Amino acid sequence: MSEPTSAAPGPRLAGSAPGQWAVLVLGSALLLAALRLLGLPGSWMLGPMLAGVVVGVNGGTIRVPPGVYLAAQSLVGCMVAGQITRPVLRSFAREWPVFLAATLSTLLASSALGWLLNRRRLLPGTTAIWGLSPGAASTMMLMSEDHGGDPRLVAFMQYFRVLCVASLASVVARLVVGAPGTARPEPSLFRPLEPVSFVETLAIAAAGIVLSRRFRIPSGTLMVPMILGAALQLADLIRIDLPRWLLLLLFTVLGWGVGLRFTRAGLAHAARSFPWILTAIAILIAFCGGVAWTLHVLLGTDLLTAYLATSPGGLDAAAAIAATAAVDLSFVMGLQTMRLLLVMSLGPALARLVTRLSPPAAPIHEIDQPAR
Repeated sequence: MSEPTSAAPGPRLAGSAPGQWAVLVLGSALLLAALRLLGLPGSWMLGPMLAGVVVGVNGGTIRVPPGVYLAAQSLVGCMVAGQITRPVLRSFAREWPVFLAATLSTLLASSALGWLLNRRRLLPGTTAIWGLSPGAASTMMLMSEDHGGDPRLVAFMQYFRVLCVASLASVVARLVVGAPGTARPEPSLFRPLEPVSFVETLAIAAAGIVLSRRFRIPSGTLMVPMILGAALQLADLIRIDLPRWLLLLLFTVLGWGVGLRFTRAGLAHAARSFPWILTAIAILIAFCGGVAWTLHVLLGTDLLTAYLATSPGGLDAAAAIAATAAVDLSFVMGLQTMRLLLVMSLGPALARLVTRLSPPAAPIHEIDQPAR
């Protein structure tokens, strides 16, 4: 079958792989500097991600090695595990009905918006459902591919929402919290390490990769070390310890891993549906803002912490943003984790239900056809 022709090919990024990596690193540094000047949290992930998008859509062929990307996810899971403490668990034990209600209401709202987009046949397969699901973006991409969605468009929807969430976080911090910015006082990049704790943390990360691949656990490279590390730390058997320079490097790798996935064909299709995608994302963020305000009123949680805990940016993205923002990181990660577990448990069933209630969706291969 002959390939469809287009009026004019898009620009291609010329050069060898080392040259493309040089462009990616330089672009990441420039965008990172710009985002930090704007005071945006999560800039260590967002800057490299945007640079990766530019390289990817302009014909770049480089990719983050799969092993490196898995290692980055696993170590971020360890970082989250380090924030799960006994006081956090006691807080959740007291307030679990409120947390569960907040989580379920957000999941139902995202499913309803996915159903509306599905009815209009704007996105192929079940992409709209997974693209709006409030969970870890990497998990949603994996699960969408297994349940009739397109992971490229799911990534676009998930991470475009990350940009919106991060931008609004700065506004919330300045206008509501009254702080001049959202950044924490930055610790030293090269503080002294505890060698034993660091080796234990690396061992947990490695075990997470092995177990998740052995048992084929969706997003297990993030979830397994998070659960295993938290359990061992709560039992006083280990202490999670990761240096700041390594965390910032991990966020950079995660940003590259997502950004380089984007293609010109995928973005062209997303552009055609962009007004509807933007509207759905705005409604979902506003809904989550209402849930955050409810948590603020009922529990007395500071508004920025509640906003990041309920924001639909995903667990891995929330970790990158909250790690450099003046918020209660353990609260944010706890609520985000609960939502991720519910999405993983209920997501496939909701996707099937929404698909049955919708007209036949556009085939996935349509996104690779040139725009007319």
